[in-house]
Amino acid sequence: MVQTPRIPDITYDQDYQLWLQQTLEKLRLRDYVAVDWEHLIDEIESMGKRDRHCLKSNLIILLMHLLQWDFQAEKRSGSWESTIIEHRRRIIDDLEDSPSLRPYLQQILASAYTTARQRAKAETGLPQDSFPQECPYDLGQILGLG
Repeated sequence: MVQTPRIPDITYDQDYQLWLQQTLEKLRLRDYVAVDWEHLIDEIESMGKRDRHCLKSNLIILLMHLLQWDFQAEKRSGSWESTIIEHRRRIIDDLEDSPSLRPYLQQILASAYTTARQRAKAETGLPQDSFPQECPYDLGQILGLG
């Protein structure tokens, strides 16, 4: 049996991308003893958090632009419309990739709307009470599905 020279293990803190490649290779080879399980578990947890954070961020931006679109109709622009289309697409893509995120989207809607409302006030210069206290859109409307 011909043995290939072993590449020295790189730690998670030394070179993240190389650590990922080496970890994947160890898993493919079923070399479970050599896997840095602690950091791998942390990374998997972080991936879920990152996905949820991106979803919430896209939702806030989308809601803010929907508010601007509806409450400053005289200032509508192609840029606003493009942003609405783009963030709808991002959210829909995320939900297609991970349908289990749909309940999370509903769960964060109220808090995302509160943030979007504050940002819409800041961007438009309109008084806070110009915008509804509660989110005026359901998920179908937000995503342009209804």
